[in-house]
Amino acid sequence: MPHRYQTILLFGAPGAGKGTQGKILGQVPGFYHLSCGEVFRTLDLTSEIGKTFMQYSSRGELVPDDVTIKMWQQNMHARTVLSDYKPSQDLLVLDGIPRNVHQAELMKKHINVLLVVHLVCPDKEEMIKRLRRRALKENRADDAKEEVIRRRWQVYEKETFPVLDFYSRQIVREVDAVGSPARVLEHILQHVVPVQESHFQNSLTDETERP
Repeated sequence: MPHRYQTILLFGAPGAGKGTQGKILGQVPGFYHLSCGEVFRTLDLTSEIGKTFMQYSSRGELVPDDVTIKMWQQNMHARTVLSDYKPSQDLLVLDGIPRNVHQAELMKKHINVLLVVHLVCPDKEEMIKRLRRRALKENRADDAKEEVIRRRWQVYEKETFPVLDFYSRQIVREVDAVGSPARVLEHILQHVVPVQESHFQNSLTDETERP
Protein backbone atom coordinates (compact mmCIF):
# COMPACT_ATOMS: atom_id res chain seq x y z
CA MET A 1 0.00 0.00 0.00
CA PRO A 2 1.80 3.17 -1.18
CA HIS A 3 1.66 6.56 0.48
CA ARG A 4 1.00 5.25 3.96
CA TYR A 5 2.30 7.27 6.90
CA GLN A 6 5.22 5.58 8.67
CA THR A 7 3.91 5.39 12.21
CA ILE A 8 4.74 4.68 15.84
CA LEU A 9 1.79 4.06 18.17
CA LEU A 10 1.88 5.05 21.82
CA PHE A 11 -0.43 2.60 23.53
CA GLY A 12 -1.59 2.20 27.11
CA ALA A 13 -4.31 2.51 29.70
CA PRO A 14 -5.77 5.81 30.93
CA GLY A 15 -3.16 7.54 33.06
CA ALA A 16 -0.23 5.72 31.48
CA GLY A 17 1.20 8.97 30.13
CA LYS A 18 0.68 8.56 26.38
CA GLY A 19 -0.10 12.23 25.87
CA THR A 20 2.81 13.44 27.98
CA GLN A 21 5.31 11.20 26.26
CA GLY A 22 3.87 11.98 22.83
CA LYS A 23 4.26 15.73 23.37
CA ILE A 24 7.86 15.32 24.49
CA LEU A 25 8.71 12.99 21.61
CA GLY A 26 7.07 15.39 19.17
CA GLN A 27 9.66 18.04 20.12
CA VAL A 28 12.47 15.82 18.87
CA PRO A 29 13.36 16.42 15.19
CA GLY A 30 12.21 13.53 13.06
CA PHE A 31 9.11 12.78 15.13
CA TYR A 32 5.67 14.30 14.58
CA HIS A 33 3.12 13.80 17.37
CA LEU A 34 -0.64 13.89 16.94
CA SER A 35 -3.19 12.93 19.58
CA CYS A 36 -6.78 11.96 18.88
CA GLY A 37 -7.92 14.77 21.14
CA GLU A 38 -6.09 17.33 19.04
CA VAL A 39 -7.92 16.11 15.93
CA PHE A 40 -11.25 16.82 17.63
CA ARG A 41 -10.13 20.18 19.03
CA THR A 42 -8.92 21.50 15.66
CA LEU A 43 -11.97 20.34 13.72
CA ASP A 44 -13.70 22.96 11.54
CA LEU A 45 -17.27 22.72 12.80
CA THR A 46 -18.58 24.51 9.71
CA SER A 47 -17.25 21.80 7.38
CA GLU A 48 -19.31 18.82 6.29
CA ILE A 49 -17.41 16.42 8.54
CA GLY A 50 -17.57 18.97 11.38
CA LYS A 51 -21.34 19.19 11.12
CA THR A 52 -21.54 15.39 11.14
CA PHE A 53 -19.38 15.34 14.27
CA MET A 54 -21.67 17.88 15.96
CA GLN A 55 -24.74 15.79 15.20
CA TYR A 56 -23.37 13.05 17.44
CA SER A 57 -21.52 15.08 20.08
CA SER A 58 -24.48 17.41 20.66
CA ARG A 59 -26.56 14.36 21.57
CA GLY A 60 -23.81 13.05 23.82
CA GLU A 61 -23.23 10.08 21.50
CA LEU A 62 -19.93 8.54 20.48
CA VAL A 63 -18.76 9.49 16.99
CA PRO A 64 -18.83 6.39 14.72
CA ASP A 65 -15.47 4.86 13.87
CA ASP A 66 -15.68 5.65 10.16
CA VAL A 67 -16.39 9.34 10.89
CA THR A 68 -13.55 9.48 13.43
CA ILE A 69 -11.05 8.02 10.95
CA LYS A 70 -12.27 10.33 8.18
CA MET A 71 -11.76 13.31 10.49
CA TRP A 72 -8.27 12.06 11.34
CA GLN A 73 -7.38 11.45 7.68
CA GLN A 74 -8.51 14.93 6.62
CA ASN A 75 -6.56 16.46 9.49
CA MET A 76 -3.41 14.57 8.48
CA HIS A 77 -3.84 15.57 4.83
CA ALA A 78 -4.09 19.24 5.80
CA ARG A 79 -0.96 19.02 7.95
CA THR A 80 0.88 17.41 5.05
CA VAL A 81 -0.25 20.02 2.53
CA LEU A 82 0.90 22.79 4.87
CA SER A 83 4.24 20.96 5.31
CA ASP A 84 3.65 20.98 9.05
CA TYR A 85 4.21 17.25 8.85
CA LYS A 86 6.69 15.92 6.29
CA PRO A 87 6.07 12.18 5.67
CA SER A 88 9.45 11.67 3.98
CA GLN A 89 11.32 13.04 7.01
CA ASP A 90 9.09 12.57 10.05
CA LEU A 91 7.84 9.49 11.83
CA LEU A 92 4.22 9.96 12.83
CA VAL A 93 3.62 9.36 16.55
CA LEU A 94 -0.02 8.69 17.40
CA ASP A 95 -1.70 8.40 20.77
CA GLY A 96 -5.36 7.78 21.50
CA ILE A 97 -6.03 6.33 18.07
CA PRO A 98 -6.90 3.67 17.01
CA ARG A 99 -9.22 3.20 20.00
CA ASN A 100 -10.57 -0.18 18.96
CA VAL A 101 -9.93 -3.00 16.52
CA HIS A 102 -12.39 -1.64 13.95
CA GLN A 103 -10.53 1.67 13.85
CA ALA A 104 -7.26 -0.22 13.47
CA GLU A 105 -8.74 -2.02 10.46
CA LEU A 106 -9.92 1.26 8.92
CA MET A 107 -6.50 2.85 9.40
CA LYS A 108 -4.56 0.07 7.67
CA LYS A 109 -4.74 1.85 4.33
CA HIS A 110 -3.45 5.09 5.87
CA ILE A 111 -0.63 4.03 8.21
CA ASN A 112 2.20 1.55 8.25
CA VAL A 113 2.82 0.78 11.92
CA LEU A 114 6.53 0.24 12.48
CA LEU A 115 6.39 0.07 16.27
CA VAL A 116 3.85 -0.10 19.09
CA VAL A 117 5.14 1.27 22.41
CA HIS A 118 2.97 -0.26 25.11
CA LEU A 119 3.12 1.79 28.31
CA VAL A 120 2.44 -0.87 30.92
CA CYS A 121 0.72 -0.07 34.21
CA PRO A 122 1.31 -2.96 36.61
CA ASP A 123 -0.55 -1.16 39.41
CA LYS A 124 -4.05 -0.21 38.29
CA GLU A 125 -4.90 1.55 41.56
CA GLU A 126 -1.80 3.74 41.26
CA MET A 127 -2.90 4.76 37.76
CA ILE A 128 -6.35 5.65 39.07
CA LYS A 129 -4.75 7.86 41.74
CA ARG A 130 -2.61 9.48 39.06
CA LEU A 131 -5.69 10.29 36.96
CA ARG A 132 -7.49 11.79 39.98
CA ARG A 133 -4.50 13.99 40.84
CA ARG A 134 -4.19 15.16 37.24
CA ALA A 135 -7.90 15.99 36.94
CA LEU A 136 -7.89 17.94 40.21
CA LYS A 137 -4.74 19.82 39.18
CA GLU A 138 -6.43 20.82 35.91
CA ASN A 139 -9.66 21.81 37.73
CA ARG A 140 -11.70 19.06 36.06
CA ALA A 141 -13.74 17.97 39.07
CA ASP A 142 -16.06 15.67 37.09
CA ASP A 143 -13.10 13.77 35.62
CA ALA A 144 -11.68 13.33 39.13
CA LYS A 145 -14.61 11.20 40.27
CA GLU A 146 -13.50 7.64 40.90
CA GLU A 147 -16.53 6.10 39.18
CA VAL A 148 -15.77 8.12 36.03
CA ILE A 149 -12.14 7.01 36.05
CA ARG A 150 -13.04 3.34 36.62
CA ARG A 151 -15.54 3.51 33.76
CA ARG A 152 -12.77 4.78 31.47
CA TRP A 153 -10.66 1.81 32.53
CA GLN A 154 -13.51 -0.60 31.78
CA VAL A 155 -13.90 0.85 28.28
CA TYR A 156 -10.14 0.57 27.74
CA GLU A 157 -10.03 -3.07 28.87
CA LYS A 158 -13.04 -4.05 26.76
CA GLU A 159 -12.48 -2.05 23.56
CA THR A 160 -8.93 -0.69 23.35
CA PHE A 161 -6.68 -3.32 24.93
CA PRO A 162 -7.60 -5.90 22.21
CA VAL A 163 -5.96 -3.57 19.63
CA LEU A 164 -2.60 -4.92 20.84
CA ASP A 165 -3.44 -8.30 19.33
CA PHE A 166 -4.20 -6.66 15.99
CA TYR A 167 -0.51 -5.93 15.47
CA SER A 168 2.35 -8.41 15.26
CA ARG A 169 3.98 -9.10 18.62
CA GLN A 170 7.31 -8.56 16.86
CA ILE A 171 6.72 -4.80 16.72
CA VAL A 172 5.27 -4.39 20.24
CA ARG A 173 7.64 -3.11 22.94
CA GLU A 174 6.61 -2.86 26.58
CA VAL A 175 7.74 0.08 28.71
CA ASP A 176 7.03 0.49 32.43
CA ALA A 177 4.82 3.58 32.73
CA VAL A 178 5.48 3.99 36.45
CA GLY A 179 8.29 6.44 37.09
CA SER A 180 9.29 9.99 36.29
CA PRO A 181 8.44 11.24 32.78
CA ALA A 182 12.18 11.53 32.05
CA ARG A 183 12.84 7.93 33.08
CA VAL A 184 9.90 6.63 31.03
CA LEU A 185 11.09 8.70 28.06
CA GLU A 186 14.56 7.19 28.39
CA HIS A 187 13.11 3.70 27.98
CA ILE A 188 10.87 4.77 25.08
CA LEU A 189 13.84 6.28 23.23
CA GLN A 190 15.71 2.98 23.45
CA HIS A 191 13.00 1.50 21.22
CA VAL A 192 12.06 4.38 18.91
CA VAL A 193 15.52 5.74 18.04
CA PRO A 194 16.56 2.64 16.04
CA VAL A 195 13.25 2.81 14.16
CA GLN A 196 13.80 6.50 13.41
CA GLU A 197 17.36 5.90 12.22
CA SER A 198 16.20 3.12 9.93
CA HIS A 199 13.41 5.33 8.55
CA PHE A 200 15.83 8.21 7.97
CA GLN A 201 18.29 5.92 6.21
CA ASN A 202 15.52 4.56 3.97
CA SER A 203 14.45 8.12 3.14
CA LEU A 204 17.99 9.01 2.08
CA THR A 205 18.18 5.88 -0.08
CA ASP A 206 14.87 6.74 -1.76
CA GLU A 207 16.12 10.27 -2.49
CA THR A 208 19.41 9.11 -4.04
CA GLU A 209 17.69 6.51 -6.21
CA ARG A 210 15.27 8.98 -7.78
CA PRO A 211 16.20 9.97 -11.35
